[in-house]
Amino acid sequence: MEFDAIVLAGGGSTRFGGVDKAMLVLDGMSLLDRVLTATAGAASTVVVGPVRTTYREVDWTVEDPPSGGPVAGLAAGLAHGSAPIVVVVSCDLPWITEEDVTGLVAGLGNHAGFGLRDTDGQEQQLATAYRRTALAKAIHDVGDPRDKSVRRTLAGLDLAWTEPTHAGDDVDTWADLDD
Repeated sequence: MEFDAIVLAGGGSTRFGGVDKAMLVLDGMSLLDRVLTATAGAASTVVVGPVRTTYREVDWTVEDPPSGGPVAGLAAGLAHGSAPIVVVVSCDLPWITEEDVTGLVAGLGNHAGFGLRDTDGQEQQLATAYRRTALAKAIHDVGDPRDKSVRRTLAGLDLAWTEPTHAGDDVDTWADLDD
């Protein structure tokens, strides 16, 4: 099934002391390139954040206004592509694979979204396949997306989740890279 990918890579990386988290290297590859590898099957890929050097060509955009948070990033990313399914991933998911992304799309069923849980069982809204229309409506309904909560914005959607998996583990601190 055809899907587009939105990769969120515009955060301030404050817990990393301002180091660009997207460009951190794990096992010889940046976190951003690891996510871009996992989403290589997308019909189109847009990265929301500053332009960086990546292993494959992608589209780039930034939220308006810049630094508006992940919901604003989702709104900016939705302006790209046209596939009925959108896989949303943050750039700090270094263990997600192309197989995981394929599984998200295949597992969507009749739900508005199907996402990964991390190893602690936490639902990862930024590691989820969504129906474009449902995601767009949720973002539209929130009004100005700047600094809005992802969980609150998407709370009304019918979402289903995988069993806990390492693929859903994100990197928020230096210690998380040691997993």
